[in-house]
Amino acid sequence: MTKAKYDKLTEKIIAGAIDVHRELGPGLLESVYEACLVKELKKRELFVEQQLQLPIYYKGEKLDKEFFIDILVGKEIVVELKAVEILLPVHEVQLVTYLKLADKRIGLLINFNVPILKQGIRRKVNKLLE
Repeated sequence: MTKAKYDKLTEKIIAGAIDVHRELGPGLLESVYEACLVKELKKRELFVEQQLQLPIYYKGEKLDKEFFIDILVGKEIVVELKAVEILLPVHEVQLVTYLKLADKRIGLLINFNVPILKQGIRRKVNKLLE
């Protein structure tokens, strides 16, 4: 996927998140925002996977434990949702870890518990884009 295609896809995701935030505002549970964002992204005709299981391997051996990606859009962009007072560095590290484990290039960390959603969005890149 080219940088332009990643950019266009992330713009659609952010636009959907803004619509959800405008409708609901801050202060709700992460699961509510997730359900609404999934609905919004599907309405925009995007391929969306929710609570995608991500197996954990340690030294080449699969463990009986897994992570869950909140939302994967277009099989390419990891979207990690939060509804917290402030985003902490650990939240950004979590997203980067998911990107590495899933072998994905772009991730969005979206915190809905902010007055203006733009303040709660972080974009992370795992690998350089062409």
